[in-house]
Amino acid sequence: MTSRESCDKTLLYLFVSVGGCVLAVVTMGIYSVLLFISTFVFILLVCSVDPSCVHTWVFGIQMLWQTFWHLLIQYREYYLHEPVCIRLFLAVSSLMLLTQRVTSVSMDLQEKRIMLTLNASSKRRAYVMLLPLISYTLNFTTLLGGPLCSYSRFVSLMSDIRLRPPPNPLGVVFLKLLQVLLLECFRYCLVYCLKRNAYDPSSSIILYGVLWVWGLAVVLRIQYYSHWRVSECLNNVAGFGFWEHSPGDSPDWSRLSDGDFWTTEASSRMSEFARRWNATTASWLRRLVYVRCKRFPLFMTFSFSLWWHGLHFGHFVGMWAWAAMVKADYHIHRHLHPRLSSTWRKIYTCLSWINTQMTVACIVIALEKRNMSSLRLLSTTYIGLFPLVNIILLFILLKLNTIYM
Repeated sequence: MTSRESCDKTLLYLFVSVGGCVLAVVTMGIYSVLLFISTFVFILLVCSVDPSCVHTWVFGIQMLWQTFWHLLIQYREYYLHEPVCIRLFLAVSSLMLLTQRVTSVSMDLQEKRIMLTLNASSKRRAYVMLLPLISYTLNFTTLLGGPLCSYSRFVSLMSDIRLRPPPNPLGVVFLKLLQVLLLECFRYCLVYCLKRNAYDPSSSIILYGVLWVWGLAVVLRIQYYSHWRVSECLNNVAGFGFWEHSPGDSPDWSRLSDGDFWTTEASSRMSEFARRWNATTASWLRRLVYVRCKRFPLFMTFSFSLWWHGLHFGHFVGMWAWAAMVKADYHIHRHLHPRLSSTWRKIYTCLSWINTQMTVACIVIALEKRNMSSLRLLSTTYIGLFPLVNIILLFILLKLNTIYM
């Protein structure tokens, strides 16, 4: 690599890092210090702790720091009944995403997927090694949201942007923003209908209550799909998300995505939905918890997820219900699917899709409401019967498996 190429690459890393710092200060104000402290501690640990132990230290300190701020928000909300500054919410949300990035790097170091030689005598050498790490941690394209990209992939993409610039992404970005516009128009219409036809437990029929809560859950999910698409567009404009394609094929800008509305919502099984929803976070949780746990990996993965999300009451209900639904889906599908004819399998798939939509609606309401009001809403509309029936079926099938073993 020539000195000019090295200088250009350094400037590119500086641009991404400074852009992230500026964005953090503008959007979070004084609370941007939360991110800068985390980044400083992370770099300090990478430089001073042995790679085989660095993940334990990074994971422990980062999660304690994040949990402290989550609990502080809950204390101010529920005990002091004080309004919480939106900038603090943004900072803690960004801190959660930063946790993904730093633990991803620490796992890479522990598993020797990447090697950082920081014991060089030259200060310039240490600077060259640390700058990509700082740039990855404070990347402005993923600071406020967006898909998780591995550190090695990030470094590779940064090199390719300079050496082999990707094709112009503006056409793809325009189409994705058009999808966001259509999703938001659909969400606006759905919100209008829900407000005009509010559910009244005293006068509405049971089916209407179930459909009303399902519609509310769709509204909440569309907000995530739109946010993910906008984040994806920001990454594409910056040159991220492009994968090499065969000659003659159209450019593929979809490899850095958290989920597509149609693909995710078409899931006919809870296990499919769990893998497709917030896909890069699901992969991170699988790597961080699921594959490392020898006992109850599914339960431990969702338990960690509720810890990472903030330990609200609704998170306990939603995440543990989600774990039970995935487990029930696995046993029900394994028990029923082989016994069905091709015609009945089609009927089973349709019924399974309805069941998935209704149970996901319950989970989303519990996670988003975060308090007891979610349980009251699910019980008064009877949609809460869907996950309850699934859990009962799970216990029955587990009992049958125990008897026939």
